Amino acid sequence: MKRNWISYPYIIWMIIFIVVPLLLVVFYSVIVVTEDGLTFTLEFYKRFMQPVYIKVLIRSIVLALISTFICLLIGYPVALILAGKGVSRKNTLILLFVIPMWMNFLLRTYAWLTLLEKNGLINTMLSWFGIKPLNLLYTSEAVVLGMVYNFLPFMVLPIYSVLSKIDKSVIEAAEDLGANSYKVFTKIIFPLSLPGVMSGITMVFMPAVTTFVISRLLGGGQFTLIGNLIDRQFTTVGDWNFGSALSVVMMILILISMAIMTRYDKDREGSALL
Repeated sequence: MKRNWISYPYIIWMIIFIVVPLLLVVFYSVIVVTEDGLTFTLEFYKRFMQPVYIKVLIRSIVLALISTFICLLIGYPVALILAGKGVSRKNTLILLFVIPMWMNFLLRTYAWLTLLEKNGLINTMLSWFGIKPLNLLYTSEAVVLGMVYNFLPFMVLPIYSVLSKIDKSVIEAAEDLGANSYKVFTKIIFPLSLPGVMSGITMVFMPAVTTFVISRLLGGGQFTLIGNLIDRQFTTVGDWNFGSALSVVMMILILISMAIMTRYDKDREGSALL
């Protein structure tokens, strides 16, 4: 009990920088200033239910799901390869994989502008084979590409962390009992790696569904996502109330998705124990 004072600075920090901002966002989403003072209203949430905003939300979720799925398809084999290498080679490969994350997020996204533009590196290489320049920029595919590139490490690292901790003797025992590579993967490796998969899906989906820099640069403003809509309310329109309502809706959706992932993970653990 005497050591509880050590946690006080962290509690104070959480209250100031997490609890208070969240309360302010909720406050602005339901309170409007009128001549009569502060008035409670749900008008901003009703406004969000308009078809134009629902369409933006659906587009954001769809693109985030596509990006998350592609990250899983690419990231799981990469994590599997990293977990199977020797210590020296493994550290080198992980370092090469993580180095791009040390670069500023905005600069990484700007780099793709130079690669995808009409006179960029990709179209220049295609022209060597007589292929006309392609419209690679300002498309939904370019936005997905930017999401996958920026968020792929968040899928690989959690899966790799779990795969590297799997007891090798369990795999050797399965092989000794006659299990082939396919059965070892489907019955042992993949089920044991599901916690890392769930963490990776959550860590990719959350930033992907709320991103606004990638869609603004690679989408050219033609693909408005929910993140762009929220950013616009605060920085351009000045409608903090509606921006706060949008933020609260996104927080609720993210919390629901995290709860579903956690529940699914617990169900998998329970069935494994049975």
